[in-house]
This record gives sequence, structure tokens and C-alpha cells, in this order.
Amino acid sequence: MSHHPRKSNFGIEPFKNPVILDPGYADKTWKMLEHGIRNILNNNYDGLSFEVLHRNAYNMALHRFGEKLYSGLVTTLTRHLQEVSASIEAARDDQFLEELNRRWFEHYKALTVIRDVLALMDTAYVSESHKTPVLRLGLVLWRDNVINSKEIQARLPDALLRIIQRERMGEVIIRDSVKNTKMLMEYLEPSLYEKDFEKPFLDDSAIFYAGESQVLIECCDCREYLKMVERRLREEKERASHYLADRTEPKILSIVEEEMIAKHMRRLVHMDSGLVSMLLRDEYEDLGRMYSLLRRCAGGVSTIRDLMTSHLRETGKQLVTDAASSRNPVDLVQRLLDKKDKYDKIITGVFGDDKTFQTAVSTSFEYFINLNSRSPEFISLYVDDTLRKVSEGDGGKDVEIVLHKAMTLFRYLQEKDVFEKYHKQNLANRLLSGRAVSDDAETSLIVKLRVECGHNYTSKLEEMLTDIKFSQDIMRGFYASQGVDEEAGEGPTLAAQVLTGAIWPSRPSTACKLPDEIHDVCEKFRAYYLGSHACRKLTWQTDLGTADVVATFGNGQKHELNVSTSQMCVLVLFNSADRLSCKDIQQATAIPLPDLKRCLWSLACVPDMNVLCKNPTNNDIAEDDVFCVNDNFTSNLFQVKIDTAAAEEKSESEQQEIRQKVEEARKDQIDAAIIRVMKAQRVLNLNSLVTEVAKQLQPRVLPDPAVIKKRVESLIEREYLEDNKNQYQYIA
Repeated sequence: MSHHPRKSNFGIEPFKNPVILDPGYADKTWKMLEHGIRNILNNNYDGLSFEVLHRNAYNMALHRFGEKLYSGLVTTLTRHLQEVSASIEAARDDQFLEELNRRWFEHYKALTVIRDVLALMDTAYVSESHKTPVLRLGLVLWRDNVINSKEIQARLPDALLRIIQRERMGEVIIRDSVKNTKMLMEYLEPSLYEKDFEKPFLDDSAIFYAGESQVLIECCDCREYLKMVERRLREEKERASHYLADRTEPKILSIVEEEMIAKHMRRLVHMDSGLVSMLLRDEYEDLGRMYSLLRRCAGGVSTIRDLMTSHLRETGKQLVTDAASSRNPVDLVQRLLDKKDKYDKIITGVFGDDKTFQTAVSTSFEYFINLNSRSPEFISLYVDDTLRKVSEGDGGKDVEIVLHKAMTLFRYLQEKDVFEKYHKQNLANRLLSGRAVSDDAETSLIVKLRVECGHNYTSKLEEMLTDIKFSQDIMRGFYASQGVDEEAGEGPTLAAQVLTGAIWPSRPSTACKLPDEIHDVCEKFRAYYLGSHACRKLTWQTDLGTADVVATFGNGQKHELNVSTSQMCVLVLFNSADRLSCKDIQQATAIPLPDLKRCLWSLACVPDMNVLCKNPTNNDIAEDDVFCVNDNFTSNLFQVKIDTAAAEEKSESEQQEIRQKVEEARKDQIDAAIIRVMKAQRVLNLNSLVTEVAKQLQPRVLPDPAVIKKRVESLIEREYLEDNKNQYQYIA
């Protein structure tokens, strides 16, 4: 069903009673109206009665003299506009645009008044006769008689080009004097506008901005240059909206972009004051300006991204391969996290969250983090430091944020299995340190690792936490069976951790001879535990233990010393002896001599922690050195923690051992992945097999294709696979 607009029923009805008019009525009335209209057009309103004009025009239309009114108006407007055109043509060049705009404003104002005077004709006669309405008629006649004047057509584009050039050169232009120029330009025929104005305008603009950009690029730094480009674009946009046809705006902006940005963007970005300087000095506003301007041009974003990536990779490589940085792993990882935060902030706040920049940053971090084979160890040490601070009540409220950031670096690791080994060892040390551990923080990290690498990656870590909780239940049961309160009982208090050997990191045990009172408690616990777990075996790992020892010094001052089990064994000897040599202590405790020397050094040679005195007083420990209690020891703290000196040689050997264990475990993982793939595919060439195996092993590890090839060869030797002209086949 279609709908048609309703036709207006408005019309002029004839008088019911014939009215006899003076034969000269129409001419007389029009002559009076013409006089009034000419005065209106000439902006002369003195002595005019709009009521009389309106009534006369109304009566003429009512008596069906609409045609005379309309044709007379056309003639009057045409004559007037011819006079206006001559007046504009006579104006000097510097007055031309102002005169043109003044005349246009007066003409448009007069048209609105004339339209009101001829209101009945403008509605009834115009509608019935399908004529052009008064206001539109006045605009058409203005175009035909003024704008289409050959001289005005020739002068208007040149005048506008001159005023634009003056304004570009910094001259202050009174824009109100030319505020209607845009409308006037739109009255030009499209072909004339494009040929006589737009093309010369764009050509002149290209020459102007090519010259200006060349001068600026030589004398300005990058920041100043970009500000000027931003200003020029803003000015041209304002100018286009003020003077020019809408279709010209994108064209002139494109000229500015081409001449001032596209032709110089590589030089701008690589300037000494360019992108790298802005990145180093955190000049986010200037970075944002560079990005917003260069993105206007083809290749602009990639120019910024390529240099940013190159700079990030270079600085990241310097950071992770610097020997001085590697001596402080926690600080190194923190600096990596700060760098990641900085670039994330730049991408989000400056580069519009551009996904290509995010990808560039991620690939760059993955590149340089894996240049250092110890990165998995360093990240694990950073995580360990964070979790230790939480357990000590320092920084717990921010632990989730820190762990989340650390996991970002973890994702970039290609050897996540190495991280697993170090993290497992660090977790064991935290759980066995004798200090409170934040279960929530530990569990949170395990959940994050499980999300990244799957349940198999974290299963042993979870079981380690379970062992600790189970041990607490065992100890409560032990003291209950002895009828002793573990908090208030007399004599030494034992807090044993029963660990499942296959789950916890294996490490060589350093045995020592425990004091008799400690040994007796340990034997009671052994009997209790094996009484309910007869098929199990207990092995004491004394080197992993700690002890709290209450010591009274010569001045009667008491301190609680938090020491290792080996240090405790040494200190207890001085309950029954005033002076002991290193050799005597070694015989009494059975601690291996290298470990004993480190133990004694930490007790006697560390300033403010020297609870023992040593003779001779030097920093080296010899077998003949003699030790005694330092009766002058003082501390502002009641609880004093005494650390054992680290064994550098042992640390390096531990690193090698962990790496060897990882390599061995990785061989088994690769073998298993190869067998799974070949069982499913039956026949594959080497490249396809390497690709599929790598997919299976991610994200736990990203093995070298050469390593996979060696494992394939090993499986062929063991007759799990058959090589048939570079096509590998699974042997069922």
C-alpha cells in the first residue's frame, strides 16, 4: 500500500460579489510596491510603512495580480543586482572581499523582509504557478547576476588565495569581513570552482608547505616541528570550514600531511630529538603527537613501531646480558618489569592501545629475556623474594599485582621447565625456613602457573603444600601421644616436617651429630611416626633445619638466636666448654669441614652478629683457630637471625646440576611427545614431526629443532621408529 503526500487545498477564492477595480489599480499599486522594494534592497527604511506595503501586496495577490507581482519582483531584483555587481567590480583589490560580503549580507537581509511583505504571493501564487519561492529566487538571481559576473568570477578565487597566503604568513585577518566567502564559493559552478580556485589553491599550498617544511626540518628539533605541523593542520581545517567548499577540506589536509609529514617522517622519527629521545625521557605528550600525526600517512605507524622495537630490543639486550645486572637478579627482574610497565603505559595511553605495538613489545621481551640462559632462575628468585616479603608481613596487599606482573615475564620464557626446577627448590626453602608462609599467596601463584602450563606442571608444587599441612597434624598427634604441651613443655621442642621424597627437590644431605637432648626427642618422634607408618623410612635432613636458641651472655643479657641446625650444634657445645678449636668442634659435630668453616665464619666473623670470638682475629677459618663465647655481644633486638655464609662453588654446581636434570627430563618429554605424535599420524616427514612435537611441548618448553631431530635418531636406534627415505614411521 503506497502513501502519497496530501496536496495543499490552499488557493485564492474569487469574491462572491464582483469588485470593480480601477483599470490602473495594478500599475499604481505595483509602482508603490516597487518603490518600497527598492528602498528595502538599498537598506533605506526611512518613511516605509510595512503595514501598507503588506496590505497592498496582499490585495494584489487577492485580486489575482500575482503574475504582475512576481515578474515585477524579478525585474526589480535583477536591476538592483546589476548595480550591486558593478559596485563590487569597482572595489579595489584590498576591499573586494569585504565589499562582496557586505553586499551579500545586505541582499540576504533584504530578501527576508521582501519575503514577508509578499507573503500571500509567496505561498498562494508561487504554489499554484510552480514558481521559485521569493527567498530562493533572490539567491538564484544573486548567483546569476553577481557571482557569475565574469570579472567577479575571475577576481574571487585570486582574492581568496591572497588572503589565505597573508594569513598563512602570520598576518592577522579580520575573518568577519569574509565570513560568507565559503557560501559564495559554493555558488560557483563545480567545474569553475575546481578549475579556477581549488586547483590553484592546492598547487600553491603544496609549494608553500614544501618550502616551509624544508626550512623547519633544518632548524627545528622534532618536538617543535611536530607542534608546527599540528598547528598548520588545525589552521587549514579552520580555514576550510570558514572559506572553502566542504569537498576541499580533505584535499588541503592531505597536502599538508604529504608535504610536512610523509616526506620527512623517517628523518623526524630518527632525529636525536625524535622517538628514542622521547622514549628515554618519558615525553608522553610528544609521543602522542608524533603518533597522531604520522598515523595519517601510509607507513607512518610502522615507521614508529619499527624504531621502537629496535630500541626496545637493544636496551633490553644490554640489560639482561650485563654482568653487573646479573649479580642482583631481583633488581634485574624489577627493572624488566618497570620497562614492561612503561611500554604498556605508552601503548595504552599514547598509541591508542594499538595491537600491533602490543605484539611488537611482546616479541621484543621474548627475544631479549631468552638471550640470558639464567632468566628462568632470575624470575624464580624475584618471585621467591616477593613471597618471602609477604610471609614477613611486608607488601602483602600488593602481592597479587606483583605476581601478575611476574607471570607476564614468565610467559615469555622458552624454558619454563627450568623455571619449574628453580621455583620448586625455592618453594621448598620457603616452606622449610621455619617462618610463616602466606598460603594464599603461594596458592595464588600455583593457580597462575597451572593456568599457563597445565596441572602436570604444578602437581608436585601442590603436593609440597599438602605435605606441610600434613606435617602439622602429625606434630600435634606426636605431642598429644607424649602427654606434653608443645608450646609449654620443658626441654627442647621439635617441629619436624615429614616430606615425601619423590615430590620434594632431591639434594645431597650434610649430616651432623645432634646434641643428646635433641637426638632423644628425634628418636621418640621416629618411634611414634613409624608406629603408624610401618612401611615407611625416615631420613633426617639436618642441613635443611633451623633452631631457635636462647643464649645468655656475660652481661646477663638474653637473646633468642635464630640459627641453622649446624650452628645450633656448634653453639650448644659451649654449654660445657669455654674454648674449642675448629678441629674439636668438627670431631664433636661431624659436620664436614667446608660446611663447618662457613658455619663458624657466620658465627664469629660477621660484624654485629659475632656471638663467638675467634683467635686469631682474621676472616679466614683454620683448623687450629680457637673459639669462645663473645660475652660482650649486644643487640637492640631480642630475636637475632644469623645467616650461614653462602657457598659460591656449591651454588654454581647446583646450577649445573639443575640444568642437567632439566635436560634429562626434557629428553624424556620430547621422546614421549614424538611417540604420541607418531602413534596418531603413523607416517610423517621430519619438518612436520618437529612442528607437531613443538606444539605438544608448548608452553612448558620450546625445544631446539636440532634437539628433536637427535631424539628422533635415538628412537630409531631403539627401534621405536623406522626411517624410510626421510619418512618416519611408527613401529607398533
